[in-house]
Amino acid sequence: MSTQSPAGSDRATREVIDAYLARLAERDLDGAVRLFSESAEWVAPGSPDVPWSGNRTGRTGVQEFFTTLHDYLQPEEFTVTHIVVDGEQGVILGHLRDTVKATGAPLTTPFAAHLTVVGGQVTRYHLFEDTYALHRAATGA
Repeated sequence: MSTQSPAGSDRATREVIDAYLARLAERDLDGAVRLFSESAEWVAPGSPDVPWSGNRTGRTGVQEFFTTLHDYLQPEEFTVTHIVVDGEQGVILGHLRDTVKATGAPLTTPFAAHLTVVGGQVTRYHLFEDTYALHRAATGA
C-alpha cells in the first residue's frame, strides 16, 4: 500500500469521479458510460432476485447496469457525502432513496463505490450497498 500518491494522479482520479457524478446528476447515461474503459470491471453484489445486481464487463456491461436499474427504479435522492482519493483509487460515499416501480416500495440505503481510474478512465467499479434492503424492496419480501 502506498503511503504517498503523486498529486497528479490524485487530481486525475478526482476529475474522472467529478465528471462521472456530474453526468449522473444530468441523467447523461451515455456520457457516464464513456468514462469507463472498454474492459472495465463492474461489481455490484446482491441477490439474484435483484436484476441490476451482479458482475459486468466493459462499457456494454456498465450500460446494461444503468439501463436495468432505471427500468426498475424511480430515483428520488442521490446524495454524495464524501469523496476520498489516493492515487488511482477513489471512494464515493453517500446515501440514496429510490422507489421500486413495480411495487411502489421505497428503497433507502447508504452506499460506497470504490473506483480505480487509469489513464483517465474507470477500469474497476465496486459498489457496496445494503443488499438486504435491495432484495426486500425489489421482491416485496
